[in-house]
Order: sequence, then C-alpha cells, then structure tokens
Amino acid sequence: MDNCPVSVIIPTRNSSRTLEACLESIKNQNYKNIELIVVDNNSIDDTKKIAKKYTDKVFDHGPERSAQRNFGAKQANGEYLLIHDSDIYFDPDSVKECVGLAQTGKCDAVILPEKSVGVGFWTKVKAFERSFYLGNDYIEAARFFRKSIYEKIGGYDENLTGPEDWDLSIRIRGAGYKICRAKIFLHHDEGKINLFGSSKKKKYYAKDMFEKYSKKHPEYFRKQMNFFFRFPPDKIIEKGLRHPILLVGMFIMKSTELYSSKIQRPL
Repeated sequence: MDNCPVSVIIPTRNSSRTLEACLESIKNQNYKNIELIVVDNNSIDDTKKIAKKYTDKVFDHGPERSAQRNFGAKQANGEYLLIHDSDIYFDPDSVKECVGLAQTGKCDAVILPEKSVGVGFWTKVKAFERSFYLGNDYIEAARFFRKSIYEKIGGYDENLTGPEDWDLSIRIRGAGYKICRAKIFLHHDEGKINLFGSSKKKKYYAKDMFEKYSKKHPEYFRKQMNFFFRFPPDKIIEKGLRHPILLVGMFIMKSTELYSSKIQRPL
C-alpha cells in the first residue's frame, strides 16, 4: 500500500503558531510515500522558514486558500491528494487509513473527522459544537481525494472562501463519485477562542456564503443554515443534560455568529 504516492498540501498564511506541529505530524506518519507541499500567501511571520525545514516544495500563491489548494494540486505528483489546513494535527495513521479506504474501491474521497483542541472556555464550547456534526454529510467535507477525480471535478471553486469545502464535496457526489469516512480523528488547534473573534471570522466568510454559495447550492444551503438540522433536538437534550453549561455557551456563540453573518446578507 505504501507504493501509492500521496501529496499532502497545506495552505498557509501567518501560520507560525501551529505550522511546526502540523508538519511534524505529517513527517511522523506511518506511511512513508508522502510528498509535502506548502503553499503560502504572503506571510509576514516565520511560516515559510518553518515550512522549509520540512520540505523543499514551498510556494507563494494567493489570493485565498481555494487558489492556494488548486495551485498545490498542480504541483503534486501523488496519486492521491490530502488537502488540509495548517492548524490540523494528524494522527500517525491518518494517511494510511485514507489510502486503505480508497483502495477498497468503495470510495473516491474521504472525510476525516475532527476534534477541536485548545485552551479556554469558548474553545471547549467550539469542541462541543463540533461534536454535533459528526456523521452529518451536509456539514463535514472530504479532505482526501483521488487526484484524477479532483482534477476532473475542477478542484476548489476559487470564487468561494468559506464554503468551498462543502461545494467540492457536493460536486464530487453530484458527479457520481463516492465519499466515505475515516474513523481516526484529526485534532484542530483552535488556540484560545475569543467570542467576538469567532464572530468576526464568521462575518468574513458570510459574504460568499450568502451571495454566492446560496445561489449555487440552494437546497444544501437551506439545510446547512437550519439550526435544528445542525443541532437535532434529541442531541441537544442528550448532550445538554451532560454538559448544560457548554450548551448555554454554544447558544450564545451561535447567536453572536448569526448576528455577525446577517449583516453580510445582501439587501
């Protein structure tokens, strides 16, 4: 199985806080035929210096992560692509599991489930929120792809920033290809989340969500924006009974994010 080359593509922008641990987790994979590609977007910190410790394939490209990912894919020599962010830490068997799933012939792309890690109360709230999304095809998106299919589909839509992961998975399924799920979790380093910082981030991504993505995939958009589709009442009751404070925190966080997103909606 190790004979199948895998290209791991990491887009970066001022990612020095998390990048070393991210790349170290790739270096320590129990799968050795890995090509590592880092595509940076005008970082002003030590991002590129860190990246060059792990790979000679460090490129400059922008203006946003969809373009960075597609550019990285064009440089890739692997039969498979694993495209993820610089604040993700991979389990040593992540790549091995993805290749194994793809080689069964039952899937063409793979969703890698995530757990949020970090410090502070709001980071715990974010981890609690993410736990609701496990197994939801409308919220989780594929990150591992057979390269030939990625190219055939056209890669990420470079007109989207925010919902581009959902868009690609929708197009993969729409073309008749299959997406399956890995069992091994990734760790998403959220750092120390600030409530208003989280809202600001949502506001940044909201414009493309409401103006472009909603028109491209209206049925998906309606479900993805439906609170009770994301947070089914039975899960709210089950999880809320065990973690009532986190549940209240989640309602507060989602309310502030929603307010920030609404002001980006077109009139």
